[in-house]
Amino acid sequence: MKSSFGVISLALFLLSVLFLILLTLFESTLNVLSLAQERTVSFVLLVLPPVIGTVAGILSLLRKETGRWIGILGTLLNGLFALFHIFLLSFAG
Repeated sequence: MKSSFGVISLALFLLSVLFLILLTLFESTLNVLSLAQERTVSFVLLVLPPVIGTVAGILSLLRKETGRWIGILGTLLNGLFALFHIFLLSFAG
């Protein structure tokens, strides 16, 4: 069974939220990393999946898949999540 891009987009958003929760829980163990390494880990775990999810949501809309609202929701949630964390990382440290 082939997954739609809208479902992939929402799955990537949920994965990003899971990474955010895990990074928050294990924040004290990240103290051994330098600031640049912390930013890189945060970028890879909190920005890249939502950016890919945003692209998947847009592809879902362009392909006119059924469940159009899933593509719209995935695009909006991933886009806002990525922009928020890009904004945070630009001011961190």
